[in-house]
Amino acid sequence: MENQAQRGEHLWVPGATTVGIVCSDGVILASEKRVSYGYLVVSKGGKKVFKITDRIGAACAGLVSDMQILVREVEAYASLFGLDVNRPISVRSTAKLMSNLLFSRRLAPLITQTIVGGIDEEGASLYVLDVLGSVIPDKYAVVGSGTEIAMGVLEEGYKEDMTVEEARELVIRAIKSAISRDIMSGDGIDFLFITKDGTKEESIKF
Repeated sequence: MENQAQRGEHLWVPGATTVGIVCSDGVILASEKRVSYGYLVVSKGGKKVFKITDRIGAACAGLVSDMQILVREVEAYASLFGLDVNRPISVRSTAKLMSNLLFSRRLAPLITQTIVGGIDEEGASLYVLDVLGSVIPDKYAVVGSGTEIAMGVLEEGYKEDMTVEEARELVIRAIKSAISRDIMSGDGIDFLFITKDGTKEESIKF
């Protein structure tokens, strides 16, 4: 039997451009709306940004179905934690919880790159996780097929004391730049704004 390389075939992985950024008064998570598989656009209204608690959210690149499973589990454990110790779970603990769930599935992994962000007693923070659960804290991050393009825009424009509004404009610029060059990203942006006042969602279409 001929192998894939000889037939000129590729193993297609779903594309995305998903961004997380820490600003002076909170965290922004954002992702474009296109759900694609290779050259096939499966949906123009997919949601890759999820609220976990009132102060914590997650965004993904990869299989949206796998992320939905992961977020549902993390949300349940976070609620149980709150009931058990009578205080909300921290962002770091949420990222570590998600890491443990991903690693426990390493033999049949959930195909998702994840950004977890939020605000707690330690302030605003952001963590990036890979398929096997490696956890990397950062001030801004991008995952998905549009990473290289969007990251260049973020590195040029990011400042640690940015307001939510300034960070929102930078995120739009970064994702629009990736969309214009990455066929697997497009069709608008979903936002999750996380501040000390709680979470707020926004959606824009192109």
